[in-house]
Amino acid sequence: MIKKGAEAHLLLSHVFGRRVVVKERKPKLYRIKELDDSLRRQRVIREARLLHSAKRAGVPAPTVYLVDLESASIIMDYIDGRTLSDLIKEGGLPREELVRLLREVGELIGRLHREGIVHGDLTTSNMIVSNGKIFFIDFGLGDFSRNVEDLGVDLHLMKRAMESSHYDVFEEGFNAVLQGYRDAFEGANEVIDKMWEIERRGRYWER
Repeated sequence: MIKKGAEAHLLLSHVFGRRVVVKERKPKLYRIKELDDSLRRQRVIREARLLHSAKRAGVPAPTVYLVDLESASIIMDYIDGRTLSDLIKEGGLPREELVRLLREVGELIGRLHREGIVHGDLTTSNMIVSNGKIFFIDFGLGDFSRNVEDLGVDLHLMKRAMESSHYDVFEEGFNAVLQGYRDAFEGANEVIDKMWEIERRGRYWER
């Protein structure tokens, strides 16, 4: 067992000698079984499509080998590496390398948004660094949308995650993310403006 989450279990397995991850969506016992089965199948199909679309957009992500609708599970590549979250928290990254990685994160988010892909859970825990390359994982909360509000919420999630988990490098780090985002996505400024608007809304409601 790699991870036991609220929505899914992640299991490490082997197929033809290759390490793979089996992601199985958990049944919700409080739901009517037929409805739950249908929702889990829909979400598995959507996540597999998001992963495939992300790769086509030039964003490194696990390759999907099999979608099993009966068990609501996906069999995909195991990415051997460290989460970006762990690497930042350990503090061993040279400043130049940290800025490079976070700028690359911004570029990858820009590629997703350019193709109308919303990740839904943009945190450094869902980014794996493997041989100097960043892979995006866990598209389970993602969706397809070109709506500026949806893209702004996605980017705002990244901002909030960095503020709470990496406050010591947040200012320079998030600026690098935004720089990479602008480099990759023509509509970046509109989405960034929307992100700040969402931020102001949140501050208003917190008062």
